[in-house]
Amino acid sequence: MQVILLGVSHRTAPVELRERLDFSSRDLGAAIQALALRPSAAETVVLSTCNRSEIYVVSSDPARAREEVTGFLSEYHDMPAAAFTPHLFAHDNEAAVRHLFRVAAGLDSIVVGEPQILGQVKDAFQAAAEHHRTGPMLSKLFHWSFLVGKRVRTETGLGEGAVSVSFAAVALARKIFGQLNGRRVLVVGAGEISTLTAQHLRANGVGEILVTSRTPAHAEALAASVNGRSVPWDDLAQGVAVADIVVTATGSQRPIITRAHIEAVTGRHRRDPLFIIDIAVPRDVEAAVGDIEQVFLYNVDDLQTIVQENLSRRTSEVERAEAIVAEEVSKFGAWHRSRGAVPTIVALRERFDRIRRSELSRLDGKLSGMTPEAKARVDEVTRLIVEKLLLEPTEQLKGLPDEETQVAYTEAINRLFRLREGESISPVDEGAAEVTPADRRRT
Repeated sequence: MQVILLGVSHRTAPVELRERLDFSSRDLGAAIQALALRPSAAETVVLSTCNRSEIYVVSSDPARAREEVTGFLSEYHDMPAAAFTPHLFAHDNEAAVRHLFRVAAGLDSIVVGEPQILGQVKDAFQAAAEHHRTGPMLSKLFHWSFLVGKRVRTETGLGEGAVSVSFAAVALARKIFGQLNGRRVLVVGAGEISTLTAQHLRANGVGEILVTSRTPAHAEALAASVNGRSVPWDDLAQGVAVADIVVTATGSQRPIITRAHIEAVTGRHRRDPLFIIDIAVPRDVEAAVGDIEQVFLYNVDDLQTIVQENLSRRTSEVERAEAIVAEEVSKFGAWHRSRGAVPTIVALRERFDRIRRSELSRLDGKLSGMTPEAKARVDEVTRLIVEKLLLEPTEQLKGLPDEETQVAYTEAINRLFRLREGESISPVDEGAAEVTPADRRRT
């Protein structure tokens, strides 16, 4: 059984195509069930995010599996295969394993080291498991990828530091306030960057989120998405007065918050900190606002500087993260190769155990005078002898460096011990006739 991966990502396909091949916005369960109808796919996992749509399949017929997955993508998304195949990447076995490990580690993301992808990989596996589409191979592979993601996160600094403006804003807020629990936020403007920052603040436990915009419908939509409350644009000053954190990103051509505005609603000397995140270009907040005591003002240039510093630190950690991925790919490969030797190992152990039991049966008359406890001890000792005799050959066979060598060794063992089903096994093979007359006299 081989692991096959087909997919598109931000590295191979434009956003317009990724949107058409997206599974996350539709019923993922239905996609998994539709894919299960393809006979070549014994196990399947569908990983779909805004930046990638990837299908992992375990199959004994890789060529047919690739063909059927391509056909599935075409049929399910109602688009000709020629529209996406130039952007489709395909990996088999070790290359597929390496790709998944890099994805789980955050190495294949647009923002290297971003933390959300590991959770998305886990969700993809969970969805497939709930529809009974995972088996021993993909279960092992995906759980191994979770381990890789965790190792990279704990053993490197790849995930440290904010690498987006919205993340940087939240990180600064936490430095100023410590815990954000219970803090009141005013969001001015309802565009994309305001939305992202509000979402990150909500995820970090802020209390109330107020949203205002010149377009009331936009404010209401954003407020609903972050479980907040919209307020009229004319109440902007009152919102600033009660806020701990102000996020502003409007399209105004001149400042909408001035030093005079702040002093009018809070006084010249604030008792509590006020954190203002001005992400607008041109700026929404007059620079002099930052001179007010207890007011902490950051604009988009301040945040971009923080982002670039963090990106530089992350870049230095990429090499360490790649080394972890390479190490784990090697380990997984060794496990995968060892599976090919399992039938031979099992058959060899069964053959040796049959010989052991045959010899004990032949000596049953001589052992009849022994107590049940003593007989049990003899049985245990002989079983342990067999296990010790086979331990080293078993480990050597499982640890062979490549599949070609392993196939040669397993073939030799199968022939030497005649382990395949259907080969005649005489009493001689069980050891009875191999005992010489002298041996019999000694026993």
